[in-house]
Amino acid sequence: MDTALHQPVTTSRLALRIAVGAMFFMAGLCFASWASRIPSIQQTLHLSDAGLGGVLLAIPTGLMCSLPFTGWIITKIGSRKLLIIAICLYACFLVGLGAAQTPVELIACLWCFGFVGNAANIAVNTQAVAAEKLYKKPIMASFHGIWSLAGFTGAGIGIFMIGHKIVPFHHFIVILILIVIGVVFTSRQLNDDSGLVSKEEVMVLSIRDRLRTMVPLLKLGVIAFCSMICEGTMFDWSGVYFKKVIHAENGWIGAGYFAFMCFMAMGRFVTDWFAGQFGLKRTLQISGTLTAAGLLVSVIFPYLWPSIFAFMLVGIGVSSVVPMIYSSAGKTATMSPGVALTAVSTIGFSGFMIGPPLIGFIAGIATLRASFLLIACMGMCVALLSSKAKL
Repeated sequence: MDTALHQPVTTSRLALRIAVGAMFFMAGLCFASWASRIPSIQQTLHLSDAGLGGVLLAIPTGLMCSLPFTGWIITKIGSRKLLIIAICLYACFLVGLGAAQTPVELIACLWCFGFVGNAANIAVNTQAVAAEKLYKKPIMASFHGIWSLAGFTGAGIGIFMIGHKIVPFHHFIVILILIVIGVVFTSRQLNDDSGLVSKEEVMVLSIRDRLRTMVPLLKLGVIAFCSMICEGTMFDWSGVYFKKVIHAENGWIGAGYFAFMCFMAMGRFVTDWFAGQFGLKRTLQISGTLTAAGLLVSVIFPYLWPSIFAFMLVGIGVSSVVPMIYSSAGKTATMSPGVALTAVSTIGFSGFMIGPPLIGFIAGIATLRASFLLIACMGMCVALLSSKAKL
């Protein structure tokens, strides 16, 4: 089974790295384009804040529904074919979001957007694992850094489109065209891993073997879970924290989120070198410690500049965890990278979903600062669990 799982990569390492990086960029551009036009679509469909919150639940619902399907289909057709199909559908459903005329249509498109977006995420990370094996050194985090840069690019394009009063539908068509062109030019350079795991090879494992195989993946998933609770909190609550706790002026409300995003992106380009020098375990330990320290600073010193500095620390802290966990999961010798990544993603992304509502619940019965204190504990869990895990 080991030879099947580690078959030769079918393209040169530089071409594969460029192609995978381009796919990460296209996936990030697609998501950021949607995020940049949420206020426009909310206004067009006359959605209240509560109504928008309910509608947005369709994305994580679609994401979670796609996990078992993605784990199955990636063993049938391989990550290359799945990525090409999923990234094109991702852009198509983006156009559907711009074309939605009713909340029901928007919910349906968002569900599909989350479904194919997660399929693309797992497929592109599987391709990244193949590229990393060729380089024989950590490069996974740099791919995730490219995704973050695509987020800034997508936000910039969104600002331009809004400034020129271009409706989301036409904006998203432009993105679709760019992504189709990108897929045409890069898809041939992706690693063809179809037939990676045969049905006979899967059946060789006994139930005991499968459980033994899943234990280390479970540990990796729990580390990702704790980190993604922190990451989800930053995405959804950083602006609220600066407004209600820091009492920042309107022009500074987004400063914490901007600091977090900038340093998360920069951290991902440094992580590969750091992990190569000091190892995966040390990298994750420091990452969890920085995350916890940043959140604690923001709680203890709820003032503008200390909190901006604190959110920088959180950005650096969470930047490395998911890329390093994906890299480690993709190297397992007992199952294909796609299946391993699906298992870890299932656990990790549940943290991304649970974090923001948990913050709201705790803030409702206590305070927002108290909820951030609990999230700081999740950062410490990353450090502690990494110390005990075999990485």
